[in-house]
Amino acid sequence: MLEGLSYFFWFLAIVAFVFEVVALVDVLQVPESAFPAADKQSKKLWLILLVVANVVGLGGAANFLPLLSFLPIAAFIVAAIYLADVKPAVKPYKKKKGQGGSGSGPYGPW
Repeated sequence: MLEGLSYFFWFLAIVAFVFEVVALVDVLQVPESAFPAADKQSKKLWLILLVVANVVGLGGAANFLPLLSFLPIAAFIVAAIYLADVKPAVKPYKKKKGQGGSGSGPYGPW
């Protein structure tokens, strides 16, 4: 019974780590000017927090840290705050694929 519960928490740690990676990849794609425009903390701060969260999350997923310790849970909370609050706020400022570059004119793409 305890072994099955251990696998369950390990699976949750892997899922949490995937969320942390998704948050880090997203923050890398948002321009720095989007954060103050959306009245959020700076990109540099979120980048530092999410890199630390990814390192801690990897430690939890790789079973280097106890699965129910405070650090992996805090790392997941940081990523969850970014994905639930900051990402929707900065989304309008995010550069979309195909926007800008040499093929666009003053009124949109040619």
